[in-house]
This record gives sequence, C-alpha cells and structure tokens, in this order.
Amino acid sequence: AAPAGAVAFGVKHTEGVSVDVLFRGRAEPEAASGTGTRWPLDEGTVLRFSMSQASSEVNDNKVTVSFYAEGGKPINQAGVFLTGVGISLDVDADQDGVVEKNSPNKASWAWGPEGHGAIVLVSCDKEFP
Repeated sequence: AAPAGAVAFGVKHTEGVSVDVLFRGRAEPEAASGTGTRWPLDEGTVLRFSMSQASSEVNDNKVTVSFYAEGGKPINQAGVFLTGVGISLDVDADQDGVVEKNSPNKASWAWGPEGHGAIVLVSCDKEFP
C-alpha cells in the first residue's frame, strides 16, 4: 500500500493505541513510540496495532503512517481511525441468581456446592473452512 518511490516509513499514534513493527525474520516486535523513528520499507514488514481499553467515543484514536523517499523527503501519509469496543462476559459467578458485571468470583472457578465461577464452552474449530 506504500506509494511509489517510498523507501522508509514512520508511525504516529494517539495515546490509547499501541503499535509494534514486525520485521521478517525477527521474533520480537519493535515498539513504535512515535518519536520520529523511521524504518526501512521492506517486504514482509507488518504494523500491528491494538488498544487496551474501550473508547470513550467513536473514532477517538488514530494511527498515521508517513512514507518517505530516498533522502528523507516526505511523500505521503495514510491513516486509520480506531474505536476500541469493550466486551465483557457477565455471569452469575457466585450462583446466587444475580448476574453481576464486577463479581469478584468472575475471574476464578471453584468446584463444589459452595463453588463459584462460570464454565464457557467455545466451538472454535473449522467446520466450514
């Protein structure tokens, strides 16, 4: 997706976003801090971005990738707006008949009549490839 003539790129992002740069052949990603670092534009390079919390409004976070020509001349930019969506599994974790969002027993499970927790069965195989 890089423009013609681009040989390097840089990444800027809002505070709510984490960005890693993954290079072919390297197991560990390099964090993109947004402080003016530029990386070579090589085939197999991947930008991985994520959010660790839900957004307060739609499109409140952004990642901008700047492309540079030989010598560091800026060519173009591409950007993406992000909205983090919070997902929570709410259950009757202490089995008292009340579903609570922040039950202290939600994160653990104990067997028996005085037990707590939930059992979730997920089908994640490829029945329909």
